[in-house]
Amino acid sequence: MNALLRSAPMDPSLASVGWPVVDRVFGFSPHGVFIAIGFATGAWLFGRLAGRRGISVDAVNSIVFWSLIGAIVGARVAYVIAHVSDFASPLEWFEVWKGGISLLGGIAGATIANAVNIRRFGLRFFTVADTLTAPLALGIAIGRIGDLIIGDHLGKPTSWILAWTYHGGKLAPPFSCGANECQAALQGNHLEIIKRGSTELRAGLEPIATGVGVHQTAMYDMAIAWALFAFLWWFTREPRREGTATLAFAVFARAVTKRPGPTTPGRAQEREVSSEPTERAPTEAA
Repeated sequence: MNALLRSAPMDPSLASVGWPVVDRVFGFSPHGVFIAIGFATGAWLFGRLAGRRGISVDAVNSIVFWSLIGAIVGARVAYVIAHVSDFASPLEWFEVWKGGISLLGGIAGATIANAVNIRRFGLRFFTVADTLTAPLALGIAIGRIGDLIIGDHLGKPTSWILAWTYHGGKLAPPFSCGANECQAALQGNHLEIIKRGSTELRAGLEPIATGVGVHQTAMYDMAIAWALFAFLWWFTREPRREGTATLAFAVFARAVTKRPGPTTPGRAQEREVSSEPTERAPTEAA
């Protein structure tokens, strides 16, 4: 099987997507910019929909404010808990500007921050949650655009028609990029190597998967989020039983945690990447 993997021809034309990644534009990360645009757009839509559910303007402003605070804290805390071995010291937990956030952690943080807040306005939980589902799906769909621009959330090698091919630029961590090649040391002594027109995943020195590109899981998430937004926009236009829209969104959240990709790097493994000089890509949010 390994011999077959090494000898199988790979035609880059089989892949239909690919672009040069961009890690900074005028000093700003496209990842952070599109997260901000997504949040602002979702907040605007929530304000437009809230009146139909009897949610006052003061309540909307308060919910959006505490959602922002809770999302920032929750997104970072969840990421640190899931990747605690990646940090050299607890001080690095607070270096948010270096990237490292969790979507589900952000949603959980915003929910916890508003659990008590909404009671001040006499609102039921699912009245607010159901109203937020479509705006939240829209915000996620927009935010994923930033992931695509910086080359984040890359998965296993593949040659299927939506394989994402590398066209240059510095990929988001855990990848380190040199001339026309990027490498990432992953958990389980795995190494993923991405080049122009080919990708290889190794277990130790043995290749276990090859392809013309990789699964771009952020692209899949974005497509699901746009489809979910379209469904929820239609679904919530008519009165529904409380909690059904929230349940639909929860099913989506479960779906996007099933990624066809390698896992995250360990700090010790990261030092074992090729001894040739490479240029380290600046850390972005995961």
